[in-house]
Amino acid sequence: MATTGEEYVERPLVASDVLERRQYQVELAREAARGHTLVCLPTGLGKTTVSLLVTATRLHEVGGTALLLAPTKPLVTQHTEFYREALTIPDEEIVVFTGEVRPDDREDLFERARVVIATPQVIENDLIGGRIDLADVSHLTFDECHRASGEYAYNYIAERYHADSEAPLVTGMSASPGGDEEAIRSVCENLGLSTVAVMTEDDADVAAYTHRTDVEWERVTLPDEILAIRDALVAVIEDRLEGLKELGVTRSTSADISQRDLNRIRGELQQLIDNDQSEGYEGMSIHAEVMKLRRAVTLAETQSVESLRRYFERQRNAARSSGASKAAQRFVSEAKVRDAMDRVERFDDLHPKFRRARILLAQTLGIEDGERVIVFTESRDTAETLTDFLGEHFSTRKFVGQGDKEGSDGMTQKEQQETLDEFRNGEFEVLVSTSVAEEGLDVPEVDLVLFYEPVPTAIRSIQRKGRTGRQTEGRVMVLLAEDTRDEAYFWKSRHEESRMEEELETLKSAARAIESDLAQSDLGSFESSDVAVTGESATTDDGAAANATAGDGGQSGLTAFATPDEVAAEDGAAGATDVGDADEEDEAGVVATATADAEDETEIVIDQRELDSSIARDLSTREGTETRLETLAVGDYVLSDRVVVERKSVSDFLDTLTGGDRSVFEQVGDASRHYARPVVVIEGEDLYGERNVHPNAIRGALASLAVDFGASVLRTTDEADTADLLAVIAGREQEVDDREVSVHGEKGTKTLAEQQEYVVSAIADIGPVTARALLDAFGTVEGVMIANEDDLREVSGIGEVTAERIREVVGSDYET
Repeated sequence: MATTGEEYVERPLVASDVLERRQYQVELAREAARGHTLVCLPTGLGKTTVSLLVTATRLHEVGGTALLLAPTKPLVTQHTEFYREALTIPDEEIVVFTGEVRPDDREDLFERARVVIATPQVIENDLIGGRIDLADVSHLTFDECHRASGEYAYNYIAERYHADSEAPLVTGMSASPGGDEEAIRSVCENLGLSTVAVMTEDDADVAAYTHRTDVEWERVTLPDEILAIRDALVAVIEDRLEGLKELGVTRSTSADISQRDLNRIRGELQQLIDNDQSEGYEGMSIHAEVMKLRRAVTLAETQSVESLRRYFERQRNAARSSGASKAAQRFVSEAKVRDAMDRVERFDDLHPKFRRARILLAQTLGIEDGERVIVFTESRDTAETLTDFLGEHFSTRKFVGQGDKEGSDGMTQKEQQETLDEFRNGEFEVLVSTSVAEEGLDVPEVDLVLFYEPVPTAIRSIQRKGRTGRQTEGRVMVLLAEDTRDEAYFWKSRHEESRMEEELETLKSAARAIESDLAQSDLGSFESSDVAVTGESATTDDGAAANATAGDGGQSGLTAFATPDEVAAEDGAAGATDVGDADEEDEAGVVATATADAEDETEIVIDQRELDSSIARDLSTREGTETRLETLAVGDYVLSDRVVVERKSVSDFLDTLTGGDRSVFEQVGDASRHYARPVVVIEGEDLYGERNVHPNAIRGALASLAVDFGASVLRTTDEADTADLLAVIAGREQEVDDREVSVHGEKGTKTLAEQQEYVVSAIADIGPVTARALLDAFGTVEGVMIANEDDLREVSGIGEVTAERIREVVGSDYET
């Protein structure tokens, strides 16, 4: 193996004399280039280098585009700088995608880029909105891939990538992929990874680049003054829990009640609210106050009295504001809380953790001639207070997240980057950081990592400790306040971390067996997307029924309600209709009759606010369906030039009947003014039983939507059922009836031509297709308005009935 600094990586697209050749990185990159791989490597030992080497190989041998996803903007910036330095690709071809880049700009940039480095939420939105295509992406990297769980964007992007890419290769990177083997397997399955490559500090190749890291912990004893503040708050918590006990939602009144139990209590209270029981509202207010009190106790025990003072001040301001909650008002008016507030104001000493932190820094930076220290804390208030306190003795800067949080100024991305650069360059000694710096950021080697308080998860603990011990022996110190939740968090983290280390060793030794298990699991669903369809028609379990021909007597049977693909397979050409006879069919409410569209895909326009549900992601993964994101002024989904859908969960629908922010009737009224066929989808079970609303009131509302507003009211069981229904309606509209998708009433400035089409399309609800035909024939909006019936009938698609209706609308006297 090459000695550190004596040899550099030399390969196509990699800049010379930039990447030190480390054999373990080369081996991991070689393995990751062979297949979809989870790369596990301790923090600070170059996981990003491994991914970059794979990217260079793929771009050189396969071509296309490489996509690297990272969970935070600072990480995206860091990776971009590294890739631009280490690759010979021009800087302008290595682009950054975050929410700060306009969507239209991202679409153009993606087309031109060779490497895209992005946050996952942006890529998810662009995929759903149809702005980008992954077909040409030859390498996809998921940084900090342990996040691939639940509804996190990584999972959706992985599914799309395996389905859409012509030559997919996935690399997942993490120093801590999960707390147990099951979690690690879950990450692999969610990302479609079939190979596991693990190296630990015990491997000879890795050990040469690491040094021993001592982990120590030190208990601190809280002074009587802080204990008195804590005890006053605890007494109020126990009193409030008694109130919840009387409501029958808990049996415990101990202030040590777990967060899991509190979440359960909240769920039971929500059920009472859903049943319109007043006890639910009362209990939820008490629950909110308990949460505020627990936060105050945590600050007193584990953070600082100054942090608690700031928290109390924010609560006083909130209670004085207009619309303040009862919980906020009770919190500040409770006698024991006010006593705690007075004690905080009189307290003129330091939390014992402050003194101990100062001593540890003095030992490291003074006695031991250290150069850098990182102090991690959970609270932004504590970070700011510590920065001021330690700054009296050492050169100290804070490092916190962006934006404003609880009245505290954040840091911009530029400020974060400048701070890290100055820390690397030795311009100051101590970095006091919240969790924003613990995951993946290239924070320089430090002599001490000080945990101001323990963190409750192994993954975060490992990320933090990885900041030391890479080039010289490092030290990690954890401060614990005795007899507080600090101790519970510490032991929980230690237990998880020990188990994770054991699992990684097990994972490493049993990697081949696990890979075999993965190959036989649901990963097969990813691989199926690589098989090209060669023109054979897909069949279904109900294929015989779907392909049934019309019965005797000319009755169409169930084929009339089949999906567009099945209709196309039966008829040979889906939706081929005679547009000249359009007005012989259902005239009422028809916006437009489109000419046949040669494209096979149906398009669904989705309101941006619907991204909170899984429907948009579901629809975007369906073959033959193209999705587009807009900020819709009307409706949630546009399925054609005449169909708009307003989606309501059962709870949302009932809310609008009982005083929601905007009545469902107002929303559907808007929809009916812009679209000929408004549809209301009510999603969920038990419409009549979920709330204490009389069934006849609900029936009356449904009847009004249908009769007064002309809306079709359809029921679905869940989001998946709603997605199925939307796809079927869009297919019938666009493929069977040859209709276009047209967004009416959209926000934003239209071109002159679009405004002209919009004005004409509103005449007698003729729609955009016929509007364009009329404008082509008469040249101007005015020409259309003054045309007589004979001239109108000369236009393709305009029959006698439509011509009469246009003249009636244009020429009739206005009467209210």
